[in-house]
Amino acid sequence: MPRKPTPAGALTPVPKLLNREIAILEFNRRVLAQAQRTDVPLLERLRYVTIVASNLDEFFEVRFADYLDAMRAGRGIGSQAEAARVWDAAHALIDEQYRIFNDELTPALERAGIVVLSHAERSGAQRRWVKAFFDQQVRPLLVPVGLDPSHPFPQVANKSLNFICRLGGRDVFGRENLIAIVKVPRALPRVIRLPEALCPGRQAFVLLTSVIRSHLSELFAGRTVESFSQFRVTRDSELDVDAEEVANLRQALRSELSTRHYGQAIRLEVVRSCPDDLADFLLLQFGLPRAALYSADGPVNLGRLDQLVDEAEGAQLRFEPFEPAWPAARLSAGTRVLDALQDGDLLLHHPFESFEPVLQFLREAVEDPDVLAIKQTIYRTGAQSVLMELLIEAARRGKEVMCVVELTARFDEEANINWAERLEAVGAQVVYGIVGLKTHAKLLVVTRREGRRLRRYVHLSTGNYNPRTARLYTDVGYLSADPGLAQDADALFVQLASQVKPKPPRHLVTAPFQLHRRMLAHLHQVADAARRGAPARVVVKINALTDPVLIRALVAAAAAGAAVDLIVRGACLLPPGVPGLTERIRVRSIVGRFLEHTRVLYFRWGPAERDEVLYLSSADWMTRNMLGRIEIAWPVRDAALRQRVIDECLVPYLHDTLDAWEQSADGSYRRAGGAGAQPGRPRGAGPRRARRPCCGAQGALVQRYSEPTE
Repeated sequence: MPRKPTPAGALTPVPKLLNREIAILEFNRRVLAQAQRTDVPLLERLRYVTIVASNLDEFFEVRFADYLDAMRAGRGIGSQAEAARVWDAAHALIDEQYRIFNDELTPALERAGIVVLSHAERSGAQRRWVKAFFDQQVRPLLVPVGLDPSHPFPQVANKSLNFICRLGGRDVFGRENLIAIVKVPRALPRVIRLPEALCPGRQAFVLLTSVIRSHLSELFAGRTVESFSQFRVTRDSELDVDAEEVANLRQALRSELSTRHYGQAIRLEVVRSCPDDLADFLLLQFGLPRAALYSADGPVNLGRLDQLVDEAEGAQLRFEPFEPAWPAARLSAGTRVLDALQDGDLLLHHPFESFEPVLQFLREAVEDPDVLAIKQTIYRTGAQSVLMELLIEAARRGKEVMCVVELTARFDEEANINWAERLEAVGAQVVYGIVGLKTHAKLLVVTRREGRRLRRYVHLSTGNYNPRTARLYTDVGYLSADPGLAQDADALFVQLASQVKPKPPRHLVTAPFQLHRRMLAHLHQVADAARRGAPARVVVKINALTDPVLIRALVAAAAAGAAVDLIVRGACLLPPGVPGLTERIRVRSIVGRFLEHTRVLYFRWGPAERDEVLYLSSADWMTRNMLGRIEIAWPVRDAALRQRVIDECLVPYLHDTLDAWEQSADGSYRRAGGAGAQPGRPRGAGPRRARRPCCGAQGALVQRYSEPTE
């Protein structure tokens, strides 16, 4: 039985928070579980394995690298015992990844006529083809390095493929240099498809590692290869630039990018057959403990199998093609977005609704002679971007273009630097935000002359200005001509450029200025309502919950009697269901076809409509987002659009029985279970959307969201 509500003024105890690194690994375990679902098409199951491999690379490059640095520096982030727990959890997850690949996916692929052939499995004709491929395409690019005092262990780039060999005999100079390293160029394909004539009725592939392994001895004429192994090292990839100490951040980042691939080693991967002496030699070279050694029961770097997923044929082995719907009738063919906004705000639910209206909005602004200025934040757009080309064209046409480019968007630094330089070359004003604060907010403001006045139009988003990821991530975009909202957005651009203190915004809520305090204030309102017996409800959909202050406020609201539902895709450090503390808190994680990226924040502290608020936001509930970044949140004040967000972005996820996982007090997760919607079908909005896996009808705002969660 839940305990009685905590009285006002009482200090609410908080359970011990979960380990963040373990929570990240738990999320990847949920992604990996998608590879075991027989209701997911086979090649998509393999793709989930490759996604986990890529996620784990980033985990070691960034998260665990930071964790180890903090621990070495004595910043109190963890102990040796906790670090050992993380190592063990990572080893267990990677072992499970290879088990699923070997025992479940490989046999299933073979039954579907898709095979990855080892040297032993290849026929004579296939071996001859592979030999010719090696001689013509591979061998000319390989340069073995025999180690001796004048040939020290070579620089090995982050995540690059390499071979280590122990050699018998003597070299051409009569010396017994025993160890050689073969670096494999990144330009070579990791998966090679054999000609159909060599494998009728099947799709046959060979891995580059198998091709090299089969002909390794040919690289060492006159010597024998006594033992060998593939290996791959993962390095700390955080760029070490102190924004407050450099005169030109862009130049400093450009310089630092050249050394990113050679940071401190964090993880070493070898094949399971690697002899102990070679593994120990590599650990010594990279200065790593034994715990950092990962023995792969298969190809090192499963992430490169995404090439097989892309090249293999078979529509039935993939998700049905999903084409985003064109949004509301107000944007029917021929309707200008700028004209449609005269009649009210527009909400776009990606990827179920197309990202094209956002591009159309910007395209209209570029082509409209009455548009005088365009201002936009740039976080992740990709190396190829129609949107960025439109901004460049706007500057060429003489419009005032201002871009706030976040140069330190991790792994997008080079692309963003290149765009910044191209924008500056055509006269756009480019600024890089505030020193020490990443600009993570997503907003676009268009200023247009209409008669004798200037009018602003604004686009706000929970996601990035990237048309490609807009087809893969769930996000909400919001287009408006509301004067207050647009003025607040424009004022934020002025603040980012001039760094002056603006008037407090009336409609936007920004970090690091008001957002943290506003969220805490709403949680306190909910707690107070619960204590007096009024309807009290919190529903938060975010990607991560790690901020201790917000966690304490959530626990206090629940202890006061409020119903708290947290839909947290990734790391959640709040343990739900702890007796006497968090029984009224439910934590769910949704892992499905699309990456859940929408951030929606709902609070109710009474029976009337004025006693509730719903925000869309660019920020997760992490300390770095609240206090170390430029972020935005905005209330959805239009009642119909607010209800739509609830019906599409909250209700389905609270009742999902297909893709949902429920968190336990110890941080583990279990599937929600039960019958849901059609396997692999997305949730969404718009006339062509797939039906949502929702139990029951979607009720009115007050009725549904004032009910406590059982």
